Amino acid sequence: MDELSIFSGRSNPDFAAKVCECLAKSPGKLKVSTFSDGETQVEIHENVRRREVFLIQSTCKPVNDNLVELLLLIDAFKRSSASRINAVIPYYGYARQDKKVAPRVPISAKLIAELLQKAGVDRVITMDLHAGQIQGFFDIPVDNLYAAPIIIENIKSTFSGELVVVSPDAGGVERARAYAKRLGAGLAIIDKRRSAPNKAKAMALIGDVKDKIAIVLDDMVDTAGTLTQASLVIKDNGAKQVHAYCTHPVLSGPAIERIEESALSSLVVTDTIPLLKDAQECGKIKTLSVAKLVAEAIIRSYRGDSVNSLFI
Repeated sequence: MDELSIFSGRSNPDFAAKVCECLAKSPGKLKVSTFSDGETQVEIHENVRRREVFLIQSTCKPVNDNLVELLLLIDAFKRSSASRINAVIPYYGYARQDKKVAPRVPISAKLIAELLQKAGVDRVITMDLHAGQIQGFFDIPVDNLYAAPIIIENIKSTFSGELVVVSPDAGGVERARAYAKRLGAGLAIIDKRRSAPNKAKAMALIGDVKDKIAIVLDDMVDTAGTLTQASLVIKDNGAKQVHAYCTHPVLSGPAIERIEESALSSLVVTDTIPLLKDAQECGKIKTLSVAKLVAEAIIRSYRGDSVNSLFI
C-alpha cells in the first residue's frame, strides 16, 4: 500500500474521505483553484513519481467544470511521472448520450472516453453506467461496478411484505429482472413514451402490483419526471406502497418538488453524487454509501486481484 496514493477533486470530497477511511489512507495533497475568468488551475503538492494514483472525481453538476478539473488533474499526474493513473469516476457524466438518436448529433459519451485517454488515464473505475456499452468506447480497462449488493441488502432489511420490482422503462428491464430474482420478488414494467430530453410520460403498467410493496429501480434520477409519473401509475394500480432506489441522485430542476408531491413513500440513493441542501432536507430522500465497495475495487486493482465478485 506504500506506493498507492488517493487523491480527490472538488466534486465529491466527502465520498473521497469515506473511501480513504475504508483504506486507512490519508488523502493526497493537491490544490485546485479557479481564476476570475472561470479557468481551473491544479497543483499537486506531494511527490507522486513512480506511484500508482487513484483520482476520485464524479463528473456531476457542474458537469463541465468537474470534467475539465478531472482532465487537468490527470495531465498533472502524468507530467509528475506517476507510474499509473486510475480515474475513479463514481458518476460518469454524459453517459446518456451514448448513441446517435437524431441526425447531426454527437456521441458525447465516446468523446469523453477519448478525452480521458488522451489526458493520460490508464484505468477507469466507475459505477452503474447508464449504458454498459460505454465500456467499449475505451481502449483501456474499465471496471463498471454495481450498487446492487448495497441496495439489495437495504431492501431485504427494510421490507417484509410481498415485493414487486418495477422497471420505469423498457431499457431497465434487465436490471429489474436481476434484482427481482435475487429478492424472490415479482417483476413489472412501465411503458414509457419520451417526447424530448427530460420529458417523459408513463403510459401503462405491465405486471401485477396490487396489494404489494413496489420497488422502482433506476440507475439515476434527474428531473424525477419519469420516476414520479411511474409511482402514480403504480399506486393507481393498487400497490400498497411505492419506494424507489436509484444509484445516481442528479436531482436537477424541479426534481425535489416533484418527489415531495409524488406517490413515493421514499427515494433511496447512493453517495456517488453529493446531495444539495434542498435534497438533504427532503424527508423522503435517504442515502446509502457505496464508498466501501469502491474502496474494495481500488485495493483489488492495486494488488492485481480479481474484481469479478464485485460485478454482481
